[in-house]
Amino acid sequence: MSNRQGTLKTLSKSVRGNRAVSVATVFCSMAEVVFEIVIPICMSNLLDKGIQSGDMSAVWRYGAELLGLAALAMTTGILAARIGARASVGLAANLREDMYRNVQTFSFSNIDKFSTSSIVTRLTTDVTNVQNAYQMMLRIAVRGPAMLVFAMIVSFRISPDISRIFLIAIPVLGIPLALISKGVHPIFTKVFRTYDKLNNIVQENVRGIRVVKSFNQEQHEIDKFHSVSEDIRSNFTKAEKILAFNSPLMQLCMYTCMILISWFGAKAIVASGNDAALGLTTGNLTALSTYATQILMSLMMLSMVFSMIIISQASARRIAEILNEKTDISNPSSPVMEVKDGSIDFDHVDFVYASKADKKVLSNIDVHIKSGETIGIIGGTGSSKTSLVQLIPRLYDVTGGSLSLGGVNVKDYDLEVLRSSVAMVLQKNELFSGTIKENLRWGNEDATDEQLEQACRLACAHEFISAMPNGYDTYIEQGGVNVSGGQKQRLCIARALLSQPKVLILDDSTSAVDTHTDALIQKALSQYMPQTTKLVIAQRISSVQNADRIIVMDDGCINAIGKHDELLKSCEIYREVYESQQKGDSKE
Repeated sequence: MSNRQGTLKTLSKSVRGNRAVSVATVFCSMAEVVFEIVIPICMSNLLDKGIQSGDMSAVWRYGAELLGLAALAMTTGILAARIGARASVGLAANLREDMYRNVQTFSFSNIDKFSTSSIVTRLTTDVTNVQNAYQMMLRIAVRGPAMLVFAMIVSFRISPDISRIFLIAIPVLGIPLALISKGVHPIFTKVFRTYDKLNNIVQENVRGIRVVKSFNQEQHEIDKFHSVSEDIRSNFTKAEKILAFNSPLMQLCMYTCMILISWFGAKAIVASGNDAALGLTTGNLTALSTYATQILMSLMMLSMVFSMIIISQASARRIAEILNEKTDISNPSSPVMEVKDGSIDFDHVDFVYASKADKKVLSNIDVHIKSGETIGIIGGTGSSKTSLVQLIPRLYDVTGGSLSLGGVNVKDYDLEVLRSSVAMVLQKNELFSGTIKENLRWGNEDATDEQLEQACRLACAHEFISAMPNGYDTYIEQGGVNVSGGQKQRLCIARALLSQPKVLILDDSTSAVDTHTDALIQKALSQYMPQTTKLVIAQRISSVQNADRIIVMDDGCINAIGKHDELLKSCEIYREVYESQQKGDSKE
């Protein structure tokens, strides 16, 4: 219960700006119920005091009242539907915005908890489910109980004996409906987890469509998609088969009640001779039949609400997980607002991705880098080269020891200031849909065309950009699919240079360019950015052999540090890599 209350409390914060329309929806729904409850009374008077008595003035009067009540019921119903739609759509918009904003604050460790496909599902399918449930709760969850209570009260005022039928019908219908709702809950919970898997397959396939086609694996991907899609279909079918009992149960109870009311009502009318003073009248019987329909319909409404709430429960919980997730990395109370220089000090640093991990990713890293130095980092796959540099801009926090930049612990900096001073170019960096200029200005939104061109010249990107039909105004498709891997890497390097960082991290970001272009980029960085500390992660010895120092990583530890010639003599790992690459080059 506490988890459910916590979820509701979390989601209720996103109702902001829609509270007035939500209250108005409830008010209009209540007014609609009142008018619908009064209509059978008016109809009873029309039959008994007008038609039955032959009083045409009464017929006209009660007829006009009926028309007026019907018009008011229709008006309030339309208003409730329109205003309720505004309230639910507003809630959905707020939920999406709140989730998206919170995701932007996540550290890498937070993001590791949720897959991309799961976040997309929560922002789309889950929000839609909550939106539908909220609209239903504002209208049907108000109409159902209100109509049930009011119709029961009026029915017992007309005929307590006949109205006892409803006391039997309510549990007869209500208990099976509750069991049906309970039965479908675990099925829908499973369905939404499967939706995550389906979105992941679609995303993975679309992003890697070139690989799929190059290996002729289209049918394999279709089969994989079909398998997950079939799971969703079968689960939904199973749930719908259970929910299908709602309507027959409703019809059975409704017609049974109608028959019983007609039977007992007719006997009461015959016994009383249609005299209201002695018993039941034709108008009373008509009103009771209408109230029977309203009572049973209200139970049907409640079953629909229960079903929708059950469907949305899993979605609401998944949304609340995103909203309640707090970033592991936040600003200190009095942050340092300036990075003095690019000096970096790893002081016996340890790091693990999870607090309960058995093995450290980085262990006892103790290295001190001067501002303006070029440091090469080399090591085998899984040696934690990337993990090492991700600690500098606090994409992750160290779990042991300390890490300083410019003589200040990185945890003491304002996050925006810190990350603006550290530019990172990944091997698989992203370009976004938009022109080349728009992508480059992610590094500096105020950069002039001249600054853009200079950065692209340093990154050896100006030449291929100029050869494009629209030059720097060439449109980049989502993910940069219309440029080659080497072109994408050079654009990402240029984007990083525009931020004029104190520290530039190149994480194997020249792997897709040839050795000659790689050498030109390294030379340009050395000449034009002498004050910037450069950390170059590479697989190729040629990319780091001219660095001031080279760090050799092995299984999360520093195996050796030195210049190229020193390491050839003293470090076996470095020498083996160098010799294997030299042999490969000679064969070519």
